Amino acid sequence: MSTSRQVDAAIARFDDVMGRIDRNPANAARRRETKRGLAAFAHRITNIGVALGALIVATIGFGLVVGPIGIGGLFAVAALMLFAILFFSLWGGEKPVVDYREDMPNKAVVQRLESLLVRRRGDLPAAAARSIDAIGAQLPLLESRLAETNILDPLAQDARRLMGKHLPELIERYERVPAQYRAERDAEGKSVDDRLVAGIDAAAHRARLARAAREATPSRSRAA
Repeated sequence: MSTSRQVDAAIARFDDVMGRIDRNPANAARRRETKRGLAAFAHRITNIGVALGALIVATIGFGLVVGPIGIGGLFAVAALMLFAILFFSLWGGEKPVVDYREDMPNKAVVQRLESLLVRRRGDLPAAAARSIDAIGAQLPLLESRLAETNILDPLAQDARRLMGKHLPELIERYERVPAQYRAERDAEGKSVDDRLVAGIDAAAHRARLARAAREATPSRSRAA
């Protein structure tokens, strides 16, 4: 089965499961965004707690080793604490992954996928995470091979579809399926997790082919 067919089969399976669970895809999207929002909030609170704890420990250590910090020192520590709270509260953290565009440079397409894989890896099953790592290991060299290649080059077009559309959509559709339904097996005996791993493995194989093709044709058309 070709890469695109394996990915399409996985996506169709995910949609079939979601169709029986929730007829309104927007509900799943809202749940997913809420989960990410809570995770981001927890991350900020953790950062604030770590920063304040470090300041308190440093203040106590200074007092024990050097001597009392005095009123001026207390004001300085309070100011640093306030700064830490404001910084981690207002700091946006990770920027959202930019939307894929047809005119996006090849290098930007690869970087976008790399950013997406890093952020999504922790939400995927262990087998899929290992496959993600295999793709991630190929991206730096693939990026260098495609950086100067014209976006209309057939090899570049195939790689762009894989990295900009097929793989991100595969992961996005998988995330919509609630965890309790991911082990459910279909008529072929495959679970949602199995479909995901097969789709990612197929994408990793296609990425290797794209990289090898670029290595074999170094004089191919370059970007203007």
